[in-house]
Amino acid sequence: MASFLYAIISGLLQLLIFAIIASAVLSWLVAFNVINLRNQFIYSVVRFLDAVTTPVLRPFQKLIPPLGGVDISPIIVILVLQAANAYLLPWLFRPLFAMLG
Repeated sequence: MASFLYAIISGLLQLLIFAIIASAVLSWLVAFNVINLRNQFIYSVVRFLDAVTTPVLRPFQKLIPPLGGVDISPIIVILVLQAANAYLLPWLFRPLFAMLG
C-alpha cells in the first residue's frame, strides 16, 4: 500500500512539472503570436494550465522578482519539485516501507 501511495504522489509531482513546462511554452508561443488565444481549444488548454500551475507558482513569483522581464519562478519551482520527488518523498516514505515491509 505504501508503494502505491508513493507511486501516486511521485506521478502527480511529475505531472505538475510537465504542466509547468507546458504552461511556460504556451505562454511564449502566445507572446510571440505563434498561436492565437481566439482558438477555443488553445484558450481552454491555456486556462486549464494556468488554473493548475498558478497556485504553485504564485508564492515563488512573490519572492523572486523577474530578471530582465523574464519570470524565472517556473525554473525554481521545477527544481524544488524535482528535489522533493528525488529526496524528500523517499525520506518521508522510508518509515512506512520499514513498517509495512
